[in-house]
Amino acid sequence: VQLQASGGGLVQAGGSLRLSCAASGRTFSAYGMGWFRQAPGKEREFVAVISWSGRSTSYADSVKGRFTISRDNANQNTVYLQMNKLKPEDTAVYYCAAGLESSGRRNSYDYWGQGTQVTVSS
Repeated sequence: VQLQASGGGLVQAGGSLRLSCAASGRTFSAYGMGWFRQAPGKEREFVAVISWSGRSTSYADSVKGRFTISRDNANQNTVYLQMNKLKPEDTAVYYCAAGLESSGRRNSYDYWGQGTQVTVSS
């Protein structure tokens, strides 16, 4: 599975962005998909995960109620992260990842995208 993340950019606090992660490979629908982020000087942290079927999701406490993860298995092999009410502390490089286990643990993921920068100005 190869992953290509996009959709990052510069936005003011309170604004919205939608990240996309396009996957290639015929087994995309078998994988749980996660989003992680890494701010300068900090470790990469879990943001959200969606199960292979799309029926189960989980979020970090810091983004609950503001971010929504979804996926399109049938048509585009894409996972999305809708980010609303963005805060300056959401500024980071965002990475998508694929793994057979839908988990918040980084080492559960076998494949990673290249990352997309999100910058939220105050």
